[in-house]
Amino acid sequence: MSYVGPDFDPPQPRRPRRGPLTVALAALVPGALIGWFVYEAVGGPGGGSSAHASSASAGASVSPTSTASNDDKPPGPSPLKGKVVVIDPGHNVTNFQHTAEINRKVDIGTNWKECDTTGTSTNAGYSEAQFTMDVSHRLKALLEKQGVTVKLTHDTGSPSWGPCVDQRARIGNDAHADAALSIHADGAPAGDHGFHVILPASVHAGAADTRAIVGPSAVLGRDIASNYLRTTGEPFSNYVGDGTGLDTRKDLGGLNLSTVPKVFIECGNMRDSNDAALLTNSAWRQKAAQGISEGIVSFLRG
Repeated sequence: MSYVGPDFDPPQPRRPRRGPLTVALAALVPGALIGWFVYEAVGGPGGGSSAHASSASAGASVSPTSTASNDDKPPGPSPLKGKVVVIDPGHNVTNFQHTAEINRKVDIGTNWKECDTTGTSTNAGYSEAQFTMDVSHRLKALLEKQGVTVKLTHDTGSPSWGPCVDQRARIGNDAHADAALSIHADGAPAGDHGFHVILPASVHAGAADTRAIVGPSAVLGRDIASNYLRTTGEPFSNYVGDGTGLDTRKDLGGLNLSTVPKVFIECGNMRDSNDAALLTNSAWRQKAAQGISEGIVSFLRG
């Protein structure tokens, strides 16, 4: 009678004795397999290092310490997404054809002024309105790359004149802009050169009340001035601002009627030959847009 219990080991079959040929084959097979794997690793005839690189790459892809490259990661949201900037290209290239309309007076709070003006030009006839629209388009493109929503108060050919200065301010207000900027170039006498940024004064009269925007507008103006100076190399004005590049005014409807942080920039003097050479240069206008953009971005980031 047999007994099978927990400690019972059944008898094992006897293993056959290996002969000399069996031992020899057993020794040769691992070597052959190793050689085949090496052959495959280098890609066979003409495989070169590409197969080796693929093998290494495959190994890296499953390595527990490997991480995805920055290129593989989806882009994160822009920190400026949701920010709104209103750009006001000074004047309009067809204002000169609508003198009756642009001479109509509008209330700017402190007094009444013309709806708009024709602007100035270089001695060679390059108009301020052409300059401001060109820089505005460049600036818009740069800000949009940062995720900013950009609105222009007017664009090429629309409207056919203006808009009036009170409308320009209203566009920024209605957009609830985080920042607004009016772009200009000056028409001062030859020899006056450089740029300056115009800040709103504290005004509380009629339709104007700038008290809430004076502080943030000053920060915006300083950010733009410092970056514009660095990027363009254009110096601070030698005829406005006492060498600071900043001027405070209460006679501009575009500032008086604004309820959002807003400044003007006079990018240079179109009547000065040296400044005019810059203002009419496409590459320099790109630098001007870049400097303004960096100033606005600095302000938006706080």
